[in-house]
Amino acid sequence: MQNLSLIYARSLNHCIGAAGKLPWHLPADYDFFDQTTRGHAIIMGRRTYEDHNSKLDGRLNLVVSKNPHYETAQGVTVAGSLEAAMNLATESQEVFVIGGVPLLVAAFDKADRVYETRINTTVDGDTFLPEFDFSDFETSTLAHHAIDEQHAFSFDIYLHQRH
Repeated sequence: MQNLSLIYARSLNHCIGAAGKLPWHLPADYDFFDQTTRGHAIIMGRRTYEDHNSKLDGRLNLVVSKNPHYETAQGVTVAGSLEAAMNLATESQEVFVIGGVPLLVAAFDKADRVYETRINTTVDGDTFLPEFDFSDFETSTLAHHAIDEQHAFSFDIYLHQRH
């Protein structure tokens, strides 16, 4: 049985991006993302893929694009929809939607889990997630990270699991 999960980081005002990039540099959160998604399938939209334009190693990389001829790096597969990407990920026990906003929103109602990093700052960015309704989920705190030499902002990582 395949589990669908969302994984993202957001500011207090729900910003997830600025000018096509993450508006923060938080190595410990990236390590969490890497460890959590490694060995699984990741699904991303075309613009999210273009933020890094490469394969994320140790994962089945799936890019959702309406253009069936969209060119990607070797080892990255294009799917025409979220559902088509899910069908390509049958070997993975857990499938992660990693962005962008339209895919995260489309996948939310189907998600079994949501891994949410809340960065304790507000950001003047250009890409924002809507506020998700977690009333059908049980929420636990996985980690808290304080400000330090490598992290300009503190953050908390939450796991929301559907009842």
